[in-house]
This record gives sequence, structure tokens and C-alpha cells, in this order.
Amino acid sequence: MVVGDFAQEVDTLVIGSGPGGYVAAIRAAQLGQKVTIVEKNSLGGVCLNVGCIPSKALIQAGHRAHLAKTSDDIGIMAENVTVDFDKVQEWKGSVVKKLTGGVEGLLKGNKVEIIRGEAYFSGEDSVKIMDEKSSSTYKFKNCIIATGSRPIELPSFKYTDRVINSTGALALKEVPKKMVVIGGGYIGIELTGAYANLGTEVTVLEGSKQILPGFEKQMAKLVEKKLKKNGVTFHTEAMAKGVEETDKGVKVTAEVKGEEQVIEADYVLVTVGRAPNTDELGLEGIGLDMTDRGLINVDNQCRTSVKNIYAIGDIVAGPALAHKASYEAKVAAEAISGEASVVDYLAIPAVCFSEPELATVGYTDKEAKDAGYDVKASKFPFAANGRALSLNDSDGFMKLITRKEDGLVIGAQIAGPNASDMIAEVGLAIEAGMTAEDIALTIHAHPSLGEITMEAAEVALGTPIHTM
Repeated sequence: MVVGDFAQEVDTLVIGSGPGGYVAAIRAAQLGQKVTIVEKNSLGGVCLNVGCIPSKALIQAGHRAHLAKTSDDIGIMAENVTVDFDKVQEWKGSVVKKLTGGVEGLLKGNKVEIIRGEAYFSGEDSVKIMDEKSSSTYKFKNCIIATGSRPIELPSFKYTDRVINSTGALALKEVPKKMVVIGGGYIGIELTGAYANLGTEVTVLEGSKQILPGFEKQMAKLVEKKLKKNGVTFHTEAMAKGVEETDKGVKVTAEVKGEEQVIEADYVLVTVGRAPNTDELGLEGIGLDMTDRGLINVDNQCRTSVKNIYAIGDIVAGPALAHKASYEAKVAAEAISGEASVVDYLAIPAVCFSEPELATVGYTDKEAKDAGYDVKASKFPFAANGRALSLNDSDGFMKLITRKEDGLVIGAQIAGPNASDMIAEVGLAIEAGMTAEDIALTIHAHPSLGEITMEAAEVALGTPIHTM
């Protein structure tokens, strides 16, 4: 006798447990939905396991090593500073373990059922979930797809032990003596900074005219200047053409401004973007509307062309940011519950954990002008801030974008230490409809980097105290 595959029924099925998926599952459960989450790899997704979190841990380790070697100017001398990379990796792993364990605890605490396996759509209201041993069918009232993205592989740079992506770069067993990084975007530059601080000689190949093309030129130049001081070589308007692996490493052939060069290194790191994980879900079988790039088209509640299926994070249009995915997750979960939540991306920050850190939110002055606003761009330097000087880290600036007619804050760009933390105040100001005067009248603690926001607001008002 053949036993049928009896479908299990859930209110909301979430596919993927990254910062989009697990947040969606928890929010949906809070709203009274019976939720099941499916994950084929590790809870926490790319961000917690092989992305945001381990990369920041590695960046911090590199920063500590660099400071230990280069603090002579403030009277701190250390001899024979060494890096035990095995221990660095062990510590990095412990950070990841704490956070992924925390995600599992939160899901269980909210009574979310966790299923391990791969999901494949068998209909508009059902999926097959498969692991190595079995297959089960789940019928859902609503589904949230949050499967994230993966590094793009170049045809001429197939991944091997020596040709690596960001996941491979975070899992190295040694600090390379030399590394070539293809792609000067935020992932490539963050890992360049981390390994340069650990002692690697890095060469960056970037196809456009500047590194970090998503940030303003003046911001990117600060990062480039600091990395060059740390021994990094940059080639912009460069095209990586191929790689030859040797017994000891790689030989990368590149065309740099019309001339061919061969660069030898231990590893070549490819960071040229990410591709959405939408190609092995069976989406074509249910007629989901998608772009040529494999992104899923959604409305302002993250609803797809199939009304009971939602999509969030890297698989929909917009920047591939963990906090964007988490934000969309809440909107989708609330929309399923009948709430009027909709997405609004104006005050979504973007950050690069470079040296110095870069952060932007809302409009740049060019974007604001292109959108038809008459704006004022008010800049304040970190070099005029007491806290930055006492940190011995005063390169950078903050630029506040305000509307001339009423001083409304509509954007900001920050380059400097702790920019990733400072940008939140401006994001809140934009969301709350605050003006430069509102910020200037808010008493900020002294001495702190937070004062820079107040000072920039005073520049916007024409009443600066600590700059001319």
C-alpha cells in the first residue's frame, strides 16, 4: 500500500531565515499567525553566518592589529606584534555562534516551527520541502520568500581554493601575503581594509572611475587615501581578464586604462556583486512576475503578482542591505495580517565599514537637486570635534542636506569614525520631519561625535560656533 503525501497546513510559510526571513517569521507570529520557517543552510542566513557579522568581526580584529603597530604618535609602542589567525577565526566563529543561537531561541520563543530543507513551489499555495532523506508538502495561506542572494561568479574566474568570493575570504586559514581584489564596491573595500590591517599587500581592480561608486566622490577619496597609506594599490578603469593558478598562488591578467598587466598574489577575491536566489524555487511554475535579472516584482506591501505570496530582501529591487530586508519583513508580515503597512525607503541608510566609515541616508545634494528641491548642503569637519581629536581619528566630515525654504532635513552623508552609528540620528530626523533648527536646539553630550550632527545643523542655520 502506498501512503499518500498528506500536506501539512500553516498560516504563514517563510522561506529563508536571514535578517529578512527570521524577522518576518517573528513578526507574523506576534500577530497571531501560525508560522513555519524553512532554512536549507544555517539559521541567520548569509548575514549572520558568512556576511555582515563575521566580516565586521574580521574588520575589528584587523583594526586592533593595526592600532597595536601604529600608535607611536600617541606614545604607545609595541614590539613584535603578531597575529594568531587561528585564534582570530575562532573568536569570529564564537560571535557568529552567539547570534545564530540567539535567532533560534527567538524563533522557538515565538512558537515558530523550524524546518530544515529546500523549498520548491508545487502550486500557488503549496511547497515541497526536501532534505537528504525525505520530502514533505506544506500548504500555506500566505508565504514570504526571503531567500537572499549569493556572490556573482565571473566566467573567467571560476571559484577554486585560490579564486575566492567573500565567503571564502572570511574562511581563510592564513593571512595572505598578497591578494588581488576584483571589485571596489563596499564588500571588496571592507575586506581590503580588514586584510590590509592584518598585513596583506592588496591590489584592488575597479572597473569604474572611482572605488565605492555608490558613495560621493569626496567620501570615496578619503577611504582610498587611508588605504593607500596602508599599502593598498588601486587600479580604476580596470578590467580583470583572466587568472592562471600556480603552485603557490595566482597570476591575474588585467587591462588597466588600455594596458595589460599581470599581478601575482596568493589569492584573488572576486566581489563584483550578488545574484538573487530565485532560480531553484520553481517560481516559473506558478507564474510569478520577475525581472530579467531574477528579481521578483512586488508592490508597496511586498506582495508579488500571486496575491498570497510576498517577497523581501535581496530578491526584490533596491539595495542588498540586511536592514532593508528586516524592514520589508515587518511590512510583509503586517500586510498579511491586514494592516496598512507600506514600504518607504527615503530614510534607509547605507553604510560601508571602511576606514573611515562611510554612511549616507536620504538625499545627497545632487539627488535632491535632480528631484527638484532647492537645498543647502552644510558641512562640518571631524577635525573640529574634540572627541574625534582625542580618538586620534579626525579625518572626515558630515554633510547635512536641508531644504532652503524651511530647513527640513532630507539627507546626510558622513565620512569618519562611527559614521555607522551617527547616521541613525539623521534617519530619525528625516522620518520625524525635523528641521535643522530642531537638531541644533537638541543638547548633545560633550565631548562626543554626536555633536558633529548638531554643529552641521548650526552651519545650515548660519550660526556655526566651531567653524567659520
